Amino acid sequence: MDKRHADGSAGDANYGVIGANYTNYRQPEPYFAQRIAAALGGAKSVLNVGAGAGSYEPTDRDVTALEPSAAMRAQRPAHLSAAIDGVAESLPFADQSFDASMATFSVHQWKDLKAGLAEMRRVTRGPVLILSCDPAALDRFWLNDYASEAIATEARRYPSLEAITDGLGGHVEVQSLPIPLACVDGFSEAYYGRPERLLESGARLANSAWSFVDPSVGPRFVEHLTRDLADGIWDRAYGNLRNQPFFDGSLRLIVGRP
Repeated sequence: MDKRHADGSAGDANYGVIGANYTNYRQPEPYFAQRIAAALGGAKSVLNVGAGAGSYEPTDRDVTALEPSAAMRAQRPAHLSAAIDGVAESLPFADQSFDASMATFSVHQWKDLKAGLAEMRRVTRGPVLILSCDPAALDRFWLNDYASEAIATEARRYPSLEAITDGLGGHVEVQSLPIPLACVDGFSEAYYGRPERLLESGARLANSAWSFVDPSVGPRFVEHLTRDLADGIWDRAYGNLRNQPFFDGSLRLIVGRP
């Protein structure tokens, strides 16, 4: 039985809580959307697994969205189709129902990664796209110096690239996805050159890792970073990032083809 929260979501994070103002901080980043669209190729029908509020769903194709969290389904904009309540491990579709399928920032929420990937492969005729993070690369981000607990939590939660590629089978390509400086999809690394934004409690709440660390970590992080910004310590160490167009962090686009 999948672990379910009050809002119906499956996985380790309670999106009934952390998803309340999610779309205020997590908007689809155009650069990522372009890369996803290119990887989808000529696919006309697309399944989006763990679709959330609909980020990165192409609007020029026939998209079927599946999302277990009622809180997230309620935040889908009017121009997108309503999402089906369901989980990756048991997709309610026939074999080879879709030209392509995708999952963005959701595989770490699945109870059974292998089963979920196998299901995506089962219902997909063409490419299966996974947007995720390489846990081995998370410590490149300066947040590791200020809240190592949050980075360690993310590293434990995200599956390894090897686990994803093995689960997809067939021909798999792992693409690095650099993060633009003004990235509007506010996962933690999106603020690599805008540290002040992570002082906002809403920005942290929109990143589920913060909900797993001890409650003392957030206030301690805010105090530490506020002090280092005021004293110029952060800028002396990382100030070059404020003008760096892209950051090669942990983000990866994994494309599996049969």
